[in-house]
Amino acid sequence: MFDSLLVANRGEIARRVIRTARQMGLRTIAVYSEADANLPFVIEADEAVAIGPANPAESYRNVAAVLDAARSTGAAAIHPGYGFLSENADFARAVTEAGLIWVGPSPDAITAMGDKIAARNLMTAAGVPVAPGTEAPLGSAAEAVAAAARIGYPVMVKAAAGGGGMGMAVAGDEKELTAQYETVTAFAGRMFGDSSVFVERYFPSVRHVEVQILGLHDGTVLALGERDCSVQRRNQKVAEETPSPAVDAALRARMLDAAAAAGRAVDYEGAGTVEFLLDPASKEFFFLEMNTRLQVEHPITEAVLGIDLVAEQLRVAAGEALGFDPAGLVPSGHAIELRINAEDPKRFLPGPGAITEWIEPSGDGVRVDAGYAAGTTVTPFYDSLMAKLVVHGDDRDEALDRAAAAVEAFTITGPKSNLAFHAELLANPEFRSGRYDTALIARMRS
Repeated sequence: MFDSLLVANRGEIARRVIRTARQMGLRTIAVYSEADANLPFVIEADEAVAIGPANPAESYRNVAAVLDAARSTGAAAIHPGYGFLSENADFARAVTEAGLIWVGPSPDAITAMGDKIAARNLMTAAGVPVAPGTEAPLGSAAEAVAAAARIGYPVMVKAAAGGGGMGMAVAGDEKELTAQYETVTAFAGRMFGDSSVFVERYFPSVRHVEVQILGLHDGTVLALGERDCSVQRRNQKVAEETPSPAVDAALRARMLDAAAAAGRAVDYEGAGTVEFLLDPASKEFFFLEMNTRLQVEHPITEAVLGIDLVAEQLRVAAGEALGFDPAGLVPSGHAIELRINAEDPKRFLPGPGAITEWIEPSGDGVRVDAGYAAGTTVTPFYDSLMAKLVVHGDDRDEALDRAAAAVEAFTITGPKSNLAFHAELLANPEFRSGRYDTALIARMRS
């Protein structure tokens, strides 16, 4: 095992990685922007280096600044967290070329999955189910219309370089598709520096189910169970649970096999996630994308399996054996994660501000991964995620009840928060039944 780790991220994920690294005896190094100087992750690291102003392009996405911090502190390895540079193949390559250990998959695997068109084609070749769609970037709105005529409406226009729920739009007819093509193309060029788009079949009623994978040096890819991520607003996740109420044992086996095949297709090493769209009626599922990094919702997998995925990432990166026996891994109970965001609970618009009171819930089966505390400030420069509330119970009913009690006990004063939304969600009959889909929040707000 290497002796030191620089975490190239911020907030709750930086704090979470630092916690595990310190437990493993590693010297931890944080990098931070001017806006984040007094956040807990900076204080809790063994060392901290300021790398620039609040603008992420000048700090957390500044490859030169991050590498300079690693060199100046003698860091042996870099963990990218999620977001920012975590799926940047050039950064991963620069880390290894600098003689440092990259905690993540190879740059080639990141590149292969970074372009969604190329990823779809690669998955098709690997025998992973893929939704009907185009196999090359579209050159015009007319090409999109012709493709939609073959695929069948409704369709979704998607940015090839998109991610995080951004760069996509649904079209129900030719007129709408023409307009959305222009909108998504312009957005993709502006946001991702790549205006390439494609079209694929849109399924109005689906579940969003993903599989946690862990790739080993010998080519083995472990599939560590599924997570249901269907509670979404603006195509972005708000709550997750495992196991999925929509997945039975036979379907689970098929999805886990497909996810492992996806990982093997790119010689995947480390922790990653394969995302699928699931039609709960037909039990058909289709490859959506692969996240070549640790996922925000990884704690619920940890809760039901009793493992530490960050520790396993570090072990794989160091070339060490896993800290658990895959053959003896048996999931236990049910876990739910609620993303506690600084946003209003009705329209989900950001509401940053200074935190004057922060009281976290506790008790059996309750875990809080927080990026903030009383006396800190949620600024408008970054994602609105303040904390992740994770609960575990012997079964789904117990997990739901524990989640509701934890939400009620969680106090945040200062910025806006979506705690009231989570209380509403946990009392919603459709959600409690387990028979919901990705349009649940839209129905709740209609």
